[in-house]
Amino acid sequence: MFLKHLDLIDTIEIRNSGGVTDLSKFLEVIKSTRGFENVDSLAIIRDAELDATGAFSSICGNLRRSGFSVPGRAFIMAEGKPKISVFILPDCRNPGMLETLCWESVRNDLAISCVEEFFQCVNRNGISLRPNILPKAKIHSFLSSRPRPNLLLGQAAHEGYWPWQSSAFDQLREFLHQMVQYA
Repeated sequence: MFLKHLDLIDTIEIRNSGGVTDLSKFLEVIKSTRGFENVDSLAIIRDAELDATGAFSSICGNLRRSGFSVPGRAFIMAEGKPKISVFILPDCRNPGMLETLCWESVRNDLAISCVEEFFQCVNRNGISLRPNILPKAKIHSFLSSRPRPNLLLGQAAHEGYWPWQSSAFDQLREFLHQMVQYA
C-alpha cells in the first residue's frame, strides 16, 4: 500500500526473501531468475531488530558472498549492475522494525494513550516483554482499537490504518524514490 501511495506500484517489484537466514539463498535464486540481467537496482530492506549495525553487516556479508556490489553504509547506493542499496528499518540507525515505523506514524491517535497505559500496567505487574517483541505487541494492541482488530500489519495497511503521509515514513519514502531515480 505504501508503494501505491507513492505512485511507485508499477515501478518497484517486491520479493520476500523468507527471512534473515535465507538471504544468501534468496540472492542466488534471484540472480538466476530469467530477466535478472535487466534489473537496474536492487534494494534490500529488513528490520534492525535489536542491532541496526549488525543487520547491515549481515546483509553486506550475504551480498559479498553472492557476488553483488556492497554499499558502504545503509541508504547509500553501491555502483554496479545492478546498483545495490540497503535500508534497515526503522531508520537505518536504531533498533526496531516495520512495526516501529507504523507505531510512530500513529503516535497522535487517541488510542495510543490507552495502549501506553496497558503496557505500563503490564510492567507494574511484573510482566516483562522482550525488547524485540515490544513494537509488535504495541501494534497489535493498537490494532485492537480499530474496527477490524484481528488484521496483520499488511492487512491493516489495506484498511488504511497507517497514515502514509506521516513523517515517520519520510526516510523510507526518500529511500524508495532514490531507488527509482537512480535505476
